[in-house]
Amino acid sequence: MTEERARWGSRVGLILAMAGNAVGLGNFLRFPVQATENGGGTFMIPYFIAFLLLGIPLMWIEWGVGRHGGLRGHGSVPGMFQTLWKNPVAKYMGVLGLFMPLVVLIYYCYIESWTLAWTFFSIKGSLHGLSEQGMRQFLTNYQDLQAPEMGWWVPFAFYFVTIAVNFGVVLKGLSGGIEKLAKIGMPILFIFAAILVVRVLTLHPQTVTLANGTTATSSPAAGLNFMYLPDWAKLKSPSVWLAAAGQIFFTLSVGMGSLQAYASYLRKEDDLTLSGIATAATNETAEVVLGGSLAIPAVVAFFGVAGAVAIAKGGAYDLGFVAMPLVFNKLPGGALIAMAAGVMWFGLLFFAGITSSVSMATPTTSFLQENFGFTRKKSVLAVAGVAVAIGLLHIFFYQWGFLSEWDYWAGTFGLVILAMMETVLFVWVLGPNPWRWRQVWSADNRMWNELHDGAAWRIPNFYRFIMTYITPLFLVVMMVAWGYKDAWPTLMMHGIPADEHVTRWWSRGVMLLILAGLMLLTRIAWRRREAQGEEAA
Repeated sequence: MTEERARWGSRVGLILAMAGNAVGLGNFLRFPVQATENGGGTFMIPYFIAFLLLGIPLMWIEWGVGRHGGLRGHGSVPGMFQTLWKNPVAKYMGVLGLFMPLVVLIYYCYIESWTLAWTFFSIKGSLHGLSEQGMRQFLTNYQDLQAPEMGWWVPFAFYFVTIAVNFGVVLKGLSGGIEKLAKIGMPILFIFAAILVVRVLTLHPQTVTLANGTTATSSPAAGLNFMYLPDWAKLKSPSVWLAAAGQIFFTLSVGMGSLQAYASYLRKEDDLTLSGIATAATNETAEVVLGGSLAIPAVVAFFGVAGAVAIAKGGAYDLGFVAMPLVFNKLPGGALIAMAAGVMWFGLLFFAGITSSVSMATPTTSFLQENFGFTRKKSVLAVAGVAVAIGLLHIFFYQWGFLSEWDYWAGTFGLVILAMMETVLFVWVLGPNPWRWRQVWSADNRMWNELHDGAAWRIPNFYRFIMTYITPLFLVVMMVAWGYKDAWPTLMMHGIPADEHVTRWWSRGVMLLILAGLMLLTRIAWRRREAQGEEAA
């Protein structure tokens, strides 16, 4: 490298940016749905077990992989993997760390644009007075470009604005753009969420109409009880454990490639251990304390537990974009209070989304800068151009499952594959031979020492065993179980309407073209390095 790599401006900015990467739409949209669908308190037990055995170790591993690669001039996973394993195939394995964040970025920005649109609709009053069916139809019309009350072009306008804001932040750089956004966006997010949580938890008991036509009384306390009181018998269900482990991937953004990119800008003397825990704790506060204590009690208060479960099963976005606006419409105070609550809810979703999406743009922009000599502006514009062009396909073909394919293969199943690769390389290849027990506890354990360079806090010693054996085993079980339970049926389109098959195959084809293009760029990049006399590692 001929120029010094960028660095974080402050430790607070670093933690907020890392937490912003983790705190996303999944904290406030996906978590309440997953918890509600999987038994509330029953879900929380495997969730916290997965957090301790999978989430926290992967958080440290990704910080370690990122800093290790960054100190050797690599801000993206292909180069990071090459530094961990001196094998020509390593960099191609690392291409998944470019592919996943780029693919997720493209469709994530589209969903993120909905939150911006619904903030506007809340201000305008478009959602006030709608029935449940009307609210659901409003969302469907927007997604299907069939909303006569707003115009077919409105979804495109909000998407372009969202893209412009995202890449405008990335263009300003690490400290001047991403870090500044985190310092502004994260406090606003927490303030909005805290205000809404207090308002929801102080609601009076509500009369709820049940499915059989009878009425009953429900309250926010019933929602909290549902969330924290487990049904022990349901813990025997493997699907609950898989759902909980899967949520940990979403909530911490591990297995993606973006955390590693952020960590690549750390110095050798910068702390990983305490900062990693602080990031994870910030994310869990946003998800469990704020996200779970907001959406679930609010929906249970007005719809009852059975109604909340039915809403959660009705669609991935129904709880956030249908149920929550209905709750706001029922709050005492009329249209003004509904508007204020809607602005805060969808506003916090937008800030949660954008602090995550800017991180997803970082690996590819870094890759272009470091391997092809692009200026930051040129690399940002190149990635933005790809995002806009391909993102339009998601808008046009959303109703035929185009986005669902990307969300599953890149945003779900692919995360476990990359996490497994980086765990093996960082823990076993860089670190001890797992078959030699004494090496795990040795003072020469390179993986353990790498994590503790500049550490402000020592990781408890039992995590050596967890990271060497339990976390990899956990990942293998997830890969096998998901492969059998979900991946194969999804690949074969079991249960998918016949009219979506062609579009879904086209969706997969576009993903494969992106993957092939990134593989080719990686090959060209390493040939350039060799031609310029640089070490490929």
